[in-house]
Amino acid sequence: MNVLFVNYEYPPVGGGGGVFTKDLAEELAGNNTVHVLTSAFPGLARSETINGVTVFRTPVLNRTSLPSAGILSLLSFPFSGIFKGYSLLKSTDYDVINTHFAVPSGPCGAFLSKISGIPNVLSIHGGDIYDPSKKTSPHRHPLLRWAVKRVMESSDSVIAQSNNTRDNAMSIYSPSKDIKIIPLGIPLSSIPEIDRGSIGLDPDKKYLISIGRLVKRKGYDILIRAFSSVTSREPSTRLILLGSGPELDNLKTLAADLGIGEKISFITDSDDRAKYEYLASSDMYVLSSLHEGFGIVLLEAMACGLSIVSTDNGGQTDILEHEKNALMVPPGDAEALAEAIEELLSSPETMRKMKTNNLEHAKDFSISKVAARYMELFRETINSV
Repeated sequence: MNVLFVNYEYPPVGGGGGVFTKDLAEELAGNNTVHVLTSAFPGLARSETINGVTVFRTPVLNRTSLPSAGILSLLSFPFSGIFKGYSLLKSTDYDVINTHFAVPSGPCGAFLSKISGIPNVLSIHGGDIYDPSKKTSPHRHPLLRWAVKRVMESSDSVIAQSNNTRDNAMSIYSPSKDIKIIPLGIPLSSIPEIDRGSIGLDPDKKYLISIGRLVKRKGYDILIRAFSSVTSREPSTRLILLGSGPELDNLKTLAADLGIGEKISFITDSDDRAKYEYLASSDMYVLSSLHEGFGIVLLEAMACGLSIVSTDNGGQTDILEHEKNALMVPPGDAEALAEAIEELLSSPETMRKMKTNNLEHAKDFSISKVAARYMELFRETINSV
């Protein structure tokens, strides 16, 4: 099968949705021809083949940050993507287009599908249809709501990665078609054996870790306030925040104001191997997001055998069960977050139980299993149009 992925973000550009697209594309490339249409970034080749996947990068306006996109880059991707995509359609006979994110990728994938007659499968990821932390979230604006609904209606199939994302799509946009649920997945072979000392961590400390773009939706200010309470009672505890983004300076200032700056490591530049090294060396994963469409980092933490404390608003509720493989707390509540962290730290037996449960549960989300479900839906969609 010849597959064209359309996603405005693709590693090293972007966050979890791009990482999943990369893992899915590389898994499918073993038996299929896979191309990716994505955004250009200074220093990256306009086209290259990586692990069997040919990546085409089209110019966008004012993309100055790898982890986050500005409004101009978001608005310009559909136009430049259509232009580049049209040339790809003339050179390759694609069987299916898989578009990731209703906005800004959605209009591009929908238009390429319309002019070519190639079926388009739309994957929605959560924040592209509902982000309570953003004034620009599509659900808040009539024009953007209309655009998202049009993209859904024009797609031949729609995939949500969680029940929460599907429920938000149905309640806010009322599409006339059913939305399938296929979760995100990860390559389980990526977990390294690691000695803490080799990456500069103290074997006598307890490490909390959280990974993601430093944006308001991730609730890292809440996490830092919770950690301040934790470390006042558990002084050997440390916090690793791995990621970069527009909130970095604000978060560093908050940590300094609380007197805990030296106990928090802000790691803003790391590759996949380093990410897994830090995960495998930590004791607990903490998700403080106000909302998550899914939370692919939770799968990565589970595969590393970490106990988890997480907020309970979003797709993470599909993969986490309170007191089985995580402790769940309301979003935005620093006190509740701190209490849950301290509860786990004080119960090594509970942490060991969660480790066992998470290692086993992670197997259900291997990228090979998820890719097989995508291929099944691709075939169903092709046969139905």
